[in-house]
Amino acid sequence: MYPRATTEADASPQPSAVAGMAFSPSDKAELPSPDSSLVHVTNSSGSPIMALPPKQSNDVDANTSSYSSQIITTKEILTAEATTPAARATEEGNVVKEKKKCDVFDGRWVYDRKRYPLYPSQWCPFLTDQVSCQRNGRPDSDYEHWRWQPNGCDLPRFNGSEMLERWRGKRVVIVGDSLNRNMWESLACMLYSSVRRKRADVKLHGSDYKVFRALDYDCSVEFFWSPFLVELKEREDHAKILRLDKLPAEERRWLGADVMVFNTGHWWTHRGKMRAWNYFECSEGLMEDMEAEEAFQRALRTWAQWVDRNVDPARTAVFFRSISPEHKRENLHWCYNQTHPITNDTYLQQFPRSMVSLAETTIGKMRTPVTYLNITRLSEYRRDAHTSIYTSRQGKLLTAEQRKEPARYADCSHWCLPGLPDTWNVLLFASLLMGTTPSIIS
Repeated sequence: MYPRATTEADASPQPSAVAGMAFSPSDKAELPSPDSSLVHVTNSSGSPIMALPPKQSNDVDANTSSYSSQIITTKEILTAEATTPAARATEEGNVVKEKKKCDVFDGRWVYDRKRYPLYPSQWCPFLTDQVSCQRNGRPDSDYEHWRWQPNGCDLPRFNGSEMLERWRGKRVVIVGDSLNRNMWESLACMLYSSVRRKRADVKLHGSDYKVFRALDYDCSVEFFWSPFLVELKEREDHAKILRLDKLPAEERRWLGADVMVFNTGHWWTHRGKMRAWNYFECSEGLMEDMEAEEAFQRALRTWAQWVDRNVDPARTAVFFRSISPEHKRENLHWCYNQTHPITNDTYLQQFPRSMVSLAETTIGKMRTPVTYLNITRLSEYRRDAHTSIYTSRQGKLLTAEQRKEPARYADCSHWCLPGLPDTWNVLLFASLLMGTTPSIIS
């Protein structure tokens, strides 16, 4: 049985929603006033982007349901620090008694108001409306306070200043769909919470390209939109061709990164009006029909060959993030109005298992070492953490009338921030710290 979500004894409610968070720069002891300039945020035209303060929220209870899923085999199990209680002499930095192999993706959710969230949303002026659930009126906030606890070991506590120092002079590139954009926003906010005032630069070029720069560290974190990891091309007749043997033209801009994080998955399962292509293009020519699994496998093989051909593993750490689960109404584990994680093992994974296996198999055959960030199972428990009706659609916030139709408008794919994607980045941070890519972080 998979362990249930638990609550720490020291996780009692704090007098303030921002008390006890996991960062404390001396120049950020108080929240800035709304007109304080903390970061230079511009869109593609150079226009400044403003952020509104979030609304106050109260915690709300809700019933939970149940589910189960398989452990996805990782290419490399991370070496984590296993410590006895006596070894935990201080709250910061455990004393290591011994090291052992530990699957950091196997664990449980612990309610922890002392350490989470890692940043307050009002300190992150570039959060988009799509993920700013508190600002958009979500009345509960418990979803922000859950910490992932691996079985048999402890994750290093996230330290934004330490991460920035290790990434001094480095370039991080995140490539994929809107869930990797979700991950980029999370990582940018986590790092931004540790930079000095006015010493960050953020440029937002629509949804396709975003970059965060920590100026004092010469560190950048970039997001590139590429939901298939191969090229989707539109012809003059507006037919859309998914080119399974060719990466998008932007691939040349990915080169030279010190850390690369890729994902693909959801867009391959879209059907009907949601399907993004009309034809596949491959070595056999144009094809209107092809099994989704075969097309997915061909595209992954193209991506893997590109990585093996272009990436120097002595310089660059490559990650592939596993599928981010959905909690839609039709699978009976709907995200709407949920405020706590699912707590047991009877939920069956909905995403096609064959496609998950294809990704794992492809990565396992690559010459270049690729760390598989297996966030699927731990994320499946978090149906409470989706944006639901507290989000935007096609660039506009849902109206009051639209929110009254959650069956039609609730977003059970993307995640609120602060929230679950912060844990994905904690695991990224941990994998870099715990020995899988020592040359990248030294």
